[in-house]
Amino acid sequence: MDENGQKLPIARNNMVGRFSRLVVAMTIRMPKWFVGWVSRRYVAGTKLSDAVKVMQRLSKEGACFTIDVLGEEITSMEEATFFLEEYKRVISAIIENDLDSNLSIKPTAFGLLLDREKGMENIETLVKMAQGYDMFVRLDMEDHRVTEDTIQVMLDMHQKGLTNVGVVLQGRLFRTLDDIERIKEILGPNADYRICKGIYLEPEEISHTDRKPIIDATNKCIDAMLDAGAYVGVASHDYPVVNHTIAALESRGMGPNKSDPRKNAGPPRKQKGPGYEFQMLLGVRGPMRRKLAAQGHTTRVYIPYGEKWYEYSIRRLQENPTIGTQVAKAFLMPWTNRP
Repeated sequence: MDENGQKLPIARNNMVGRFSRLVVAMTIRMPKWFVGWVSRRYVAGTKLSDAVKVMQRLSKEGACFTIDVLGEEITSMEEATFFLEEYKRVISAIIENDLDSNLSIKPTAFGLLLDREKGMENIETLVKMAQGYDMFVRLDMEDHRVTEDTIQVMLDMHQKGLTNVGVVLQGRLFRTLDDIERIKEILGPNADYRICKGIYLEPEEISHTDRKPIIDATNKCIDAMLDAGAYVGVASHDYPVVNHTIAALESRGMGPNKSDPRKNAGPPRKQKGPGYEFQMLLGVRGPMRRKLAAQGHTTRVYIPYGEKWYEYSIRRLQENPTIGTQVAKAFLMPWTNRP
């Protein structure tokens, strides 16, 4: 499909795919300055003030946000302290600028793999601070090595009474439907998910690796989450996933500008949609996001910023080679190269 959701002829679709992959292969070999120029569309900047400016602008389009300080798999607990202090600054900036935003954090950036006890302490400190402002914290999911640890962090926080935290699950992993069932039994309607296909290329022994099975599995996860009464943030730019979600919502009597009718749903959440929302990466499928917002759906934009912009950009390119057409557009039509 093209950017407006229209089906492309198969031959043209294949040609676009090959061209896109070629552009990505060339881009990741380009000088850092070039990657930085392209990444302006997908990364708010290196400083918190850059992220604030982007959110203030996109607020006019009816968007809300989740902020990610770029970085993961740190090598020292000093780095973990940096991320904790930086996220404290993020909370202050959200409050001071009256932004409709929550937080996205990677547990490994807080030291979970280096010193589990201290890492948990760091995460709990941040979640408690966010709770004081009635602010939500999303635990980003990394690769399969930390899937179980990340879910357990979320469960541990809830056990401590910190219910303003939820987890990301990846549709591509075989285990995800079982994870949804297990979390439902423990948290019931307090479960709060972001469901995505998953950016990490996982081994075929534990995950789907082809596009259609990944999409089908992701849609099944969305159904299971909705049926469990959970809050569901659908993080996808794929029309088959978005269209499936809209149909799934309609079949359950859910949708924009109406209360969540599910009898097993939890209470309304501050700065959240009626049991669901759509989430999209900064700079990706803006027309789709604006259309969903115009229809009344809550749309949340993922706002990454930080010194690790290069690593983030390269990973996005490698894991999503179809983004190459947008890279080419940014080069040929530079006036379009903004979030």
